[in-house]
Amino acid sequence: MADVQPLRPLQNSGAITFGRDYTSSDAFRSLFREGMALVEDAAAYLDGPGREEARQLPRLSALAYADESMRLTTRMMQIASWLLVRRAVAEGEMSKEKATLQMARIRLVKNEHATHGSDTNVLPRRLIDLINQSIRLQDRVLHADMILKNNTEDAPTPAGRNAVALQHLLIKSAFSRGATHH
Repeated sequence: MADVQPLRPLQNSGAITFGRDYTSSDAFRSLFREGMALVEDAAAYLDGPGREEARQLPRLSALAYADESMRLTTRMMQIASWLLVRRAVAEGEMSKEKATLQMARIRLVKNEHATHGSDTNVLPRRLIDLINQSIRLQDRVLHADMILKNNTEDAPTPAGRNAVALQHLLIKSAFSRGATHH
């Protein structure tokens, strides 16, 4: 049987925080690209084919369309703002202080469809698809935001923690919070 050595803290004690790691990661870059592509898709749809489809709807359906498209636009603006501020800080284009002020203006709130049940059947399929994609993306952004806020970028890694223990803490934190949201 081999000697098992206890885990030792990493020798390089220059604290690398989760927030800085995440916003510099491939996962964040992927989320950023996906978010900005969805912003463009939604804008192109609402300014083009969606506008034409809305004109063809009966009055009550047109009102539901207007409400849902406004919610979609608001949701996408919130997501884009959050992504752009996080990226600006990660790339050194914005100070943490200015980012804090900007983030206070962004209202990341969970909002679902205003139109429920059979009422959504009267809306164009593409609008419903964009709404559903934006809600899934918003869920991911809200989750990332919660983790980033709870693991503040200025907080140093606790002394004596190694990389595995830190990852274990982050995973445990994510799952314990996720359980309260369902």
